[in-house]
Parts: sequence; structure tokens; C-alpha cells
Amino acid sequence: MEDSSKPRRDFPAFPFEPYSIQIDFMSFLYKSLDRGGVAMLESPTGTLLFVLGCLRVNGNLSHSTSFYLVSNIAAAGTGKTLSIICSALQWLVDRRKQQQQWKKTTETPDIGYGDEEPDWMRDFVVTDGQQKEEKRGKRLGFGDWDAEKKTPFSTIKSEGKGPEGLTGDDDTEFLLDDYESEEDGWDNGGRGSKRKGRRCLDSSSSDEDAEEDQESSPKVYFTSRTHSQLSQFVKEFKRTVFASELNLICLGSRKNLCINPEVLKLGSVNRINERCLELQRNRSNSKIKCDTQVQDNNRRLHRPKHSCGCPMLRKPNLRKSFKDKIRELGALDIEDLHQLGSKNGTCPYYGSRDMIRAADLVVLPYQSLLQKSSRDSLGLNLKNNIVIIDEAHNLADSLTNMYNARITSAQLQQVLSYLQLYLEKFRKCLGAGNRRYIQTLIEVSGYGLKVGSQNVLEDADNQRINVEGSIVSSFQALADLLLRLTNKDNEGRIILSRQIGDAYLKYVMLSGDRIFTEIMDQTHAIVLAGGTLQPIEESRVRLLPALSIDQVQFFTCKHIVPPESILPIAVSCGPSGLTFDFSYNSRSSPSMIEELGRFISNLVAIVPEGMVVFFSSFEYEGHVYSAWKASGILPKILKKKRLFREPRNNVDVEVVLREYKESIYPSSGNSKADPGTSGAILLAIVGGKISEGINFSDGMGRCVIMVGLPYPSLFDVELIERIKHIECLGDTSQKTSRASNSESIQSGFDILRSCKRRGKEYYDNLCMKAVNQSIGRAIRHIHDYAAVLLVDSRYTYNSSNQNFSRPVDKLPLWIRDRLVFATGSYGEVHRLLFQFYQHNK
Repeated sequence: MEDSSKPRRDFPAFPFEPYSIQIDFMSFLYKSLDRGGVAMLESPTGTLLFVLGCLRVNGNLSHSTSFYLVSNIAAAGTGKTLSIICSALQWLVDRRKQQQQWKKTTETPDIGYGDEEPDWMRDFVVTDGQQKEEKRGKRLGFGDWDAEKKTPFSTIKSEGKGPEGLTGDDDTEFLLDDYESEEDGWDNGGRGSKRKGRRCLDSSSSDEDAEEDQESSPKVYFTSRTHSQLSQFVKEFKRTVFASELNLICLGSRKNLCINPEVLKLGSVNRINERCLELQRNRSNSKIKCDTQVQDNNRRLHRPKHSCGCPMLRKPNLRKSFKDKIRELGALDIEDLHQLGSKNGTCPYYGSRDMIRAADLVVLPYQSLLQKSSRDSLGLNLKNNIVIIDEAHNLADSLTNMYNARITSAQLQQVLSYLQLYLEKFRKCLGAGNRRYIQTLIEVSGYGLKVGSQNVLEDADNQRINVEGSIVSSFQALADLLLRLTNKDNEGRIILSRQIGDAYLKYVMLSGDRIFTEIMDQTHAIVLAGGTLQPIEESRVRLLPALSIDQVQFFTCKHIVPPESILPIAVSCGPSGLTFDFSYNSRSSPSMIEELGRFISNLVAIVPEGMVVFFSSFEYEGHVYSAWKASGILPKILKKKRLFREPRNNVDVEVVLREYKESIYPSSGNSKADPGTSGAILLAIVGGKISEGINFSDGMGRCVIMVGLPYPSLFDVELIERIKHIECLGDTSQKTSRASNSESIQSGFDILRSCKRRGKEYYDNLCMKAVNQSIGRAIRHIHDYAAVLLVDSRYTYNSSNQNFSRPVDKLPLWIRDRLVFATGSYGEVHRLLFQFYQHNK
């Protein structure tokens, strides 16, 4: 480990000579990890790195927590991901070497029993499974009960009869265990205690056959929002020497890793997850059925279909072979794992999970790490480890959204009907406690259906249920909603929608600090990566309220792209002199749309190669496109460039991008461009797939245009509740207001106007973060160049009120320092662009 007084400046794993800015970045990050501290890095091209952690003294949490903000103003093409990998993993290697030295000097004899546990200790334990079987047998009236042989059940099935109220061979397996009272089975917090020996449903029943690897520690967890981003990280990792020294495992969703064709054909993520878990339940519940065959008068009792679980998990030797092959091949991404599993004939989803303990670097999706239930299911151990969260520019909202829960009126009606059927069938065999709780669930479901469906379902003929997925998903939706209600009152809100055809109840999580603190308390450091984290105050208040703003240290570097390679302009008016105003009340006027069309028509004549135009929504883009087509503006644009539109379906985005690129870089004999056209124009959507994760380097994005300020809709009830919540954060004198039935409900506009500080700031930040994320798609490396046009007079607004921040004040520093305010005629904009492209040609 390097001397803390001399920050490490050499990182031999970096595959080429790093820029000085990268050395500064890696050195600062290394030192922060060494201290167990906090670092934040921000990239102008949409990549932010934020390392959070509590200062530790001798390995323990310190009461004094510091915050470091590192602004790495290097374009993504200059090796941002490599810088993270080479710094964090170098620290990991050095820390383990130090731990080995400590171990040599502090080793003490092992006084544990190990594998030689005394017989009296083993024999003393009575398994929970045996106790449950004995209770069940006695409750069903069978007297003495042999939990191992299960003789009474065999007798019932062979004689075709059983206790009153039970019918069918397999109904008994659905009978609830005896109710445990609060004194016996619940803790003081009102949450059910876990019973010994009970396995997590999602842990795969075949895990019992998997060998247990030694836990590798410390380790690094890297998470991002999309599988493509995770795959890109794996590719960068392979470029370093760490690929041959450290073990990497990539985790993915069932939808991306499942190789069972019968499950995959279900299509949706929810149905695939449910079917996978159902197969695991069937394997667990019918283990005896699969291993033994009950004979009755020389007749064989046939096994139910799928009773032995997924066929991709039946052979432990293949699962072991899968692990061995991963160790042999090294770092594999999602696609590689899927191909290996298909070739090997074993499940790559559960196979990759087997590798977590022995991995030095775990690469996984957002939800797998940030959601507690997923962490528990995967068995992730964050204690004293490093967590890197990529694409974290909207982390607080992403985090809270994971803890939302929603159930529709159709799902409630389905749950209600099944609960009533269950109670009627098993009433005489259920204990008093279980009967009471089932009746309570029925009342809750009946009431939720009543308030959610009022004036929606008129009569019996209209009460046909459009079932959303299986009955499993309906019960899961109810369970999720009830679980969310155990949160603190001020952490969330219940939203009730009575829209015809879409009535639902939804729990909306508003507070993310407790969720995030649970992660922070376990880790040595957290690394967040994304677009724009500033202003720091919002992130601090929503995720780290225990820290004060003066505990945040800020480190920044200059942009490596020369000033002449970027031209940002705030455009206030169009070619005819009409002032651009794309606010909600003005943006749909025919004159405003026509002026925008004339503006674009002029630009396509001087902008080389490709240009991308961002609109606030699919609806508005469609409205503008139709108006241009009707007015004759569209043909003028098409004379100069081919035009493409972002599709709503993400699956079709790749096709559109491929054709867009082909129009800019036509291959010989394969160009569809009309004679006289040069390049292409792409109409994209703020918040869509193109704005969030697609890079438009070089000719793909010579000009990026942002039309208006993409403020989110104030008709969104969830947004308004979040604004009210954030407005009151940190102010103990205020409480989030709630409208009673007798009070009039304020409009979103009135609520926003009543905000004095944080609520309004949050609303502005939502808009400008979306702007920064979109315009950051261009300028991806040191030799790139592009113009950025902010088309709206509000970008040029200069307020004398110090408490009111201008939109441009929230732009990245590297754009803000070079921003040109074009407040005169359009001719000024045209001249600046012509000179810019001539200079960079």
C-alpha cells in the first residue's frame, strides 16, 4: 500500500500512456479508496463518477464523514472506464497484499471445531422441516406423524380420501402452517421473523448441490442500468492485465440469460421470472415425488408435469463443468455466458450466481445491487467492499422507483376470488389465526377493489377481468404493496387512480436516504458514475442528509477538447425574427412550429454529416413532424439530408441507428441516399433510449439541437408528491401537506409556485439534467468537434433575482464557459456555424 502522504501516480495496468488528467483522476480515486473516503467524478460527455464511503479508523466507521467530489473532465473516449478499472483494481490488489502481510504477523491458532463438530452438537438440532411436518400431520387428524416416511399422506392418496374439507391428491401441500403469534414468531418491529432452515425462494433449490467457494474479499461490485453498458465494462476490463490476475463474473437477468425455450417463449420479463421461480418451487415441493413412486394396486402414480423443476438445473455435474469453463475462459459478458450455457446445457443464470463468492469483481444490473431483496436473494456481501454505480445522474429517483408497488383493479379482483375460494376449501382445516388473517386479506382486497373501481365497473357484465399475467403476479403485486406499507409514514404516498380501464393503487416511495444508507453502512466505499450530479446540495439532501454541504470537497480538471472544437449557442429567435418560446402554452402554436421548421431548413444546408434534434416528448415530436409535412417544410429538409425518427419501441432503435449511420458513412453500392443529399438528421426524444445511452461521435453528431426546456409534466401526481416531499426536506418546522376529502386539491402549477426553495430547484434540475444528458451524446474524444444549439429564448434569460437560477447556470462548466448568447438576428447564428465548420473541416 502506498504511503498516504505520497499519492500513487503510477498505474501499470493502464494499456497505453495515460493523459495527465487521467493520472490525476486515478491518483485521487486510489487515495480516496485507501482512506475509505468519498470521491465524486463528473464527465461532460455523460459519465459521472461519485465515490461515497465513510472514513474509517482502523477498519471501523468514523463518526466524521467526508465527501470528495472529483470532476474528471475527460471525454469518454479518453478512457474513463479504464481509469476506474485501473485505479480501483490496483487498490484492490495492493490491499490484499497488505492483508496477507498482516495475516502473517497476527495469525493465531484456530480453536474452532471445523468439520469435526461433536456429535452431541449435531444431534441436538431439530430441523424446522420435521417440526412443521409433525404439526401438519397432527392438525389433519393423523395422530402420530412420521415426518420422514410421511405414511399418513401415502395412505390418504392410496385410499382416495382424507379429512373433511380436503379433496384431490395434491391439495394438502397448499395448506398453511400453523399460525405463529406475535410473541412466538414476530419481532417488536412488526415484521415476521425468519424461521430456521427456511430457504429463500429465489436462491434455486439446486443450490444445495453446488459446492461452496471461499469468499474473496475485499471485492469490487460494478453496476449499471443496461446490459450493454455492463458488456462494455467487461470489454474494457479485458484490455488490462487484471483480466489474467482477477476473477470477474457478470450477472444478468433471467430474460437475458435463460436458455429454457419453454420459459423464454413467454416473452415478458415478469412471466419469465414467475415461471422460473415456479419451476424451482415445483422441484422443492415435489422432491419426494420425483425420487419415489407410490404404488397402489400395482398402478404407478404418474408424476405431474414439470414436477422436477427446470431441466437446465437437473445435472449438478454440468453446473460444475460450467463453473470450470468460466474459470478457464476468464471474463465473460452476458452474451458469452448465454452462449456457454446453451453449449453446456446448463442454466447460465444460476451458474453465474455460483461464482459470486470467489469473484474479485462482480458486474451486475442496477436492481440486483440496489434492491435489498435482490441482494439477499443473490447472497451479495457488501461488508467492507467497493461498490461502483454507473450512470448515476438520476440515482435518487432510480433508487426510490425500485421500491414503488402497483396493483390494478383487475389484479385485486383476481386475488379476491382466489382468496375466497381458498378459504371456502380449507376453512375447516385452518387454525383460527390463519382464518382471521385470510379474512383480513379478503377485506383489504374487497376494499381496494371498491375504491379503485368506483365508477369504473358498472355492473356484472362489465366486470370481466383482463388478467395481467398469471395469478402469481397478482398475488405478488398485493404482497409488494402490503410490504411497502411497512415503511415509515413520511417515506411514501399512496396514489389512487380511477381512470376507466386503468384503475389502480400505487405506493410511491419518496425517500431514498434510508435505502442508500443501508448500502453505505456496509461498504468500504461506493462509486457512482453518471452524467451530472450537480448541484451537490440536492444529492446530499436526498441521499446523505447526515452530511453537511461543507463536508463536500471538490476536485476538478479542465476539458481536454480544445475550445475551437465545441460551439454552444443559446438561440433566442428564428430566421423570420420570431422569438422562440417552447413553453407548454406556446410550443404548439402553428407559427412557433413553422419558425422551428425554417430554422432547421437553414441548418441542414451548412451542417456537415449528421445532426440530432431532441424534442421533449414523442407526442410533441409527432405533432411537429405532421405540421412540417402538411406545410411543405419537410420536403425542403429532405432535399439536403435523409430524415430519421426515434421509434417508441426500443427494439427498433438499433435498426434506425444503423440506417442513420449508413446515410452518414455510406458503403460502396449500399447507400439509399437520394442524389444531392449529404448526411442525415435524426429526430430524438429527451429521456428516450437515444438520449440516455447512445454516443454520437464524429460525423454521427456534428450538431446537437435541444428544442425548448424539457420540464416534466406538472399533471403527474407522483411528481407533484415528490416535489412537495423534497421542498420540506431538512426543514423540521414544515410537514408535507395532505389534502383531506373536504379540501380542494391544488394543481401542480399552484404547488410549484408555492415552493420557496428545494421543490422548485428539484424541478429545474430534472429539466437540466435531461438537457445535459442529451447534449452530452456528442464530443466523445479529443479530436471530435460539434455545435450545440439550445433553442429557446429562456436560455438567454438574465435574472436580477439572486435567488432565481438561470437554466444555463446548470449547464456543465465546459459548455457554460464557452456559451454564446445569440440575442440578435438569426444571421449571427448562421455566421458562427459557417465559420465553425469551415475551421474544423
